[in-house]
Amino acid sequence: MLDAFLVSPNTVVTAKGDSALLDLSLAENRVFLATLAITAVVEQESLEVSLFTSADGATWETKPVVSLPQKFYVGEYPFLVDLTATPGAKFVRAHWEVARWGRGPTEPRFEFGFRLREVPSQELMEAKAEAALRR
Repeated sequence: MLDAFLVSPNTVVTAKGDSALLDLSLAENRVFLATLAITAVVEQESLEVSLFTSADGATWETKPVVSLPQKFYVGEYPFLVDLTATPGAKFVRAHWEVARWGRGPTEPRFEFGFRLREVPSQELMEAKAEAALRR
């Protein structure tokens, strides 16, 4: 069961950047729960996080598999990442962009973490069955 931090909790960033890569070969399933946890911000700034895949860990796709809308506030933002349509993706990494505007210092400052957890197959099947019953 894959459960890893692409960005360690409470990491402080002031510029755009990339996480270390994560090898997906240990994952039994290709659906993940990603959680962006922002723990500190200053006013008038934004953080945008995207997830990129690679087949070899060296060459990365030009388009992200998922990109979160800009975030401005402290909080936890969970979302599902389904990589079943990209079977060649063997590695993932997070990329973030930060921006700041308004008065005061122009350098953005965010404190956040980014976690990726595999969703067990059994839980996916149960959720799909429950969703089908609600239709």
